[in-house]
Amino acid sequence: MNRIRKTAAGVHLFDRSSGLNILVDDWHVESTEWSLAPRQISVALTNACDLGCSYCYAPKTSGRLPSHSLMSWLVELDRHGCLGVGFGGGEPTLRRDFPALCRRVASETQLAITFTSHGHHLDADLCAELVGAVHFVRISMDGVEATYERLRGRSFSALLDRMADVAKIASFGVNYVVNSETIADLDRAAEVAAEAGARELLLLPEQPTTARPGIDSATSAALREWVIAYRGALMLSVSQAGADGLPVCAPIPGETPLEAYAHIDAQGVLKRSSYDRSGVVI
Repeated sequence: MNRIRKTAAGVHLFDRSSGLNILVDDWHVESTEWSLAPRQISVALTNACDLGCSYCYAPKTSGRLPSHSLMSWLVELDRHGCLGVGFGGGEPTLRRDFPALCRRVASETQLAITFTSHGHHLDADLCAELVGAVHFVRISMDGVEATYERLRGRSFSALLDRMADVAKIASFGVNYVVNSETIADLDRAAEVAAEAGARELLLLPEQPTTARPGIDSATSAALREWVIAYRGALMLSVSQAGADGLPVCAPIPGETPLEAYAHIDAQGVLKRSSYDRSGVVI
């Protein structure tokens, strides 16, 4: 275990290499010792993306975090008890310095490093640069085959090839936006993800944007039924914003939202989540 995080819930032991978490919840921790930083931080490295998914909630304004500012923030978060950083966007692999940034965070902090990507730039060469600098990868896959290709405008078979390369970097999971267009593919998506070697299926019920209303009530009800009936091989998880009505359990009982998580957008604004439209400029 390379990290010890102290909170009102007890003593949290964490190993970033294996992903092992142990909570010693019968260990009383004085409030003066509680970690000040969120357990997890997500960071939008850029707003740029070369896909045009209609349901994307990421800002369409330009934005790109400077590496020197980001490193200073991550070092401070690490010092105050943050356990992991998740890079996203936009599409983080569009940044030319992305592999170098991951290597620097891995060497200068004890943070576990994850990132979310559409996957199509993660060829063997880029993956080789990321080996040893990343601890978990999330690949976005909304629908399978024809549904995926219609919504994302990219080859589904090419995505599966990229997943094979990603599996050589670290463990990975699949992110899946759930809406009326993708709900019917959930069974097959879970099977495909498991066959590709994924460990987790992260369900992302579509959130409202200025252009779309988000997941509808009928689809939400169908998702709940699917989750209750699910007996597949992958671990299921769900975004906090989409968890209402689903049979979920809190990873750390009693943990407040800001103790668990915060988000930094591509313009350096600290937010409660990536879905929030306002926050505090760092």
